[in-house]
Amino acid sequence: MSETAPRLEPSWLAVLGQEFQQPYMRQLKEFLVEERKRTSVYPPGPEIFNAFAHTPVAKVRVVILGQDPYHGKGQAHGLCFSVRRGVEVPPSLVNIFRELQSDLGVPPPRHGDLSSWAEQGVFLLNTTLSVRAREAHSHFGRGWETFTDRVIQELARCRQNIVYMLWGRPAQQKVPMLSPEKNLILKAAHPSPLSAYKGFMGCRHFSQANRYLEEHGQAPISWRLPD
Repeated sequence: MSETAPRLEPSWLAVLGQEFQQPYMRQLKEFLVEERKRTSVYPPGPEIFNAFAHTPVAKVRVVILGQDPYHGKGQAHGLCFSVRRGVEVPPSLVNIFRELQSDLGVPPPRHGDLSSWAEQGVFLLNTTLSVRAREAHSHFGRGWETFTDRVIQELARCRQNIVYMLWGRPAQQKVPMLSPEKNLILKAAHPSPLSAYKGFMGCRHFSQANRYLEEHGQAPISWRLPD
């Protein structure tokens, strides 16, 4: 992050630019600078705000809200649950693909790059946007949650008829910021192997999302990833 605002997509910068002047964001930047002196931090700095670059404000139709980025080398690239082509598909994403197949009959793809979802208007946001290498949840409580609260609040203020898929407790803490009468709010357990069978598998969020979008005059999401 720069001294002012990062290179954020223009429509997001218009609604979030002042946030980067707030004390908590300055403290977060200082924390990240010190972290990088000691260890690896994922995703790489230029990719932290990748979700915003792929999905401008006016294009958002679905929000998938995860927890924090993958903490293995080469995995995180700024889109929640996504990994680049050539990277082994992580267990949480394997479970997402299993649910997608069960729900809509979409066969598991040969890669885990979810960029095509993002380009269709699926905003792939984590509640925390960075992580220390090999230490899940290591950047919780450092300020990212305040920032992503603002993201959700601004989105709720200026948009409606959005499908929010809230997977796991940190994501579901955003519910009070949303307007259920203006949007579809779907909640489930996190797709991690530790919790997927406690309410994620069988949630049928993908078909519910498409049904809602069509009912509100929008095209459904093509959840099948291109080869």
